[in-house]
Amino acid sequence: MEHNLAVGLDIGTTKIVAMIGRKNEYGKVEILGIGKSKSLGVHRGVVNNITQTIQSIQQAVQEAEAAADMKIDEVTVGIAGQHIRSLQHSDYITRSNSETVIDVDDIDRLINQVHKLVMLPGEEIIHVLPQEYKIDGQAEIKEPIGMYGGRLEANFHVVVGQVSSIRNIGRCVQSSGLGLEGITLEPLASANAVLSQEEKEAGVALIDIGGGTTDLAIFRDGIIRHTAVIPFGGNVITEDIKEGCSIIEKQAELLKIKFGSAWPGENKDNEIVSIPGLRGREPKEITLKNLSKIIHARVVEIVEQVYVEIKNYGHEEQKKKLIAGIVLTGGGAQLKHLKQLVEYITGMDTRIGYPNEHLAGDSDDDITSPLFATAVGLVLDGLKRQERKKIEQQEEEVVDEVETPQETIEEEVIEKPVKERRSFLDKLTERVKDFLDNAE
Repeated sequence: MEHNLAVGLDIGTTKIVAMIGRKNEYGKVEILGIGKSKSLGVHRGVVNNITQTIQSIQQAVQEAEAAADMKIDEVTVGIAGQHIRSLQHSDYITRSNSETVIDVDDIDRLINQVHKLVMLPGEEIIHVLPQEYKIDGQAEIKEPIGMYGGRLEANFHVVVGQVSSIRNIGRCVQSSGLGLEGITLEPLASANAVLSQEEKEAGVALIDIGGGTTDLAIFRDGIIRHTAVIPFGGNVITEDIKEGCSIIEKQAELLKIKFGSAWPGENKDNEIVSIPGLRGREPKEITLKNLSKIIHARVVEIVEQVYVEIKNYGHEEQKKKLIAGIVLTGGGAQLKHLKQLVEYITGMDTRIGYPNEHLAGDSDDDITSPLFATAVGLVLDGLKRQERKKIEQQEEEVVDEVETPQETIEEEVIEKPVKERRSFLDKLTERVKDFLDNAE
């Protein structure tokens, strides 16, 4: 595949989206093709039927290939699901020589130490995100590289998930005939697509309401501070409408999308929707007031759970206040009056997030729908990875050219491009690939 192209594959509970994007000359991302299929083998963000998931992935990928008129061979895929949890942890290393400055290797050593944390059986650390560093007791250091010091410590935000679930996703992608370019945490992908840098600095909570899960990512001072996955989303609302009104799921979903509202106050008692009965039975009449009461009850539950997580992060402390409030995205964010309800429950400023932060100006409205936030984020992530690969290749070339005799080196210091640290997810992707290759 071309260098500046990337494909995001969002394996969700309700839908699977394949999205092909490339960077244009202005550094913005153009979406070339998009494919969408109903997701059948996924429950609450976790694959529970490999065969069905593979079929859905292939369908979405073929649709995207047809739209963009090109072949897809590698994808960046997101992981979410109810098995993801996060914890705070601090760790330190003592450097053998405090006369030298701290470099990337020291930080890697510190991060690798965090990976030795003992987890529950079957769990693995997915992300280790340094929050801030301390050098010899001096706190609040954002970038320790280049500083002197003997003891380097840091607070970490550690994201943990189930190995088997991650491997299953890798398996599905591989069996669909695709290569794994990278694995990313979905809340992070959505955040990249929807949030501006200012919001991340000021402090913001991104709530991505999907079909099976609601993902939360909290940023402050430009750093991710907290992530959580809450194991229910839009589907529980549909489920409740189905039960409450005794109708089939398809009708419940349509009712929710067309007439649903999260705020019951505004419907009059005499607004009624008539739903055709099954096979010659009488049609059912449902008042919109009852419909929004059912929706309201469920949404309040979801929002309250998310708010508990925001409080766990410490939003109520002055230093940790989220000034930019809440951004809602994902398919569930399209529910009428949701913004007002969220503001009412949390008392925080709220806006709906559209994934147009990095997209080219002339993108279709369909693509910039909150539905596609994660997919757009995964495309961005894939493009970033490619740029990193390019830099690494250039470095290797630079190093090859620089085979000069030892004496001349003193005079000309060669400017090597700064090597970016490989994130643990890259290593995880490699491990999943190795595992899949050996498991065949």
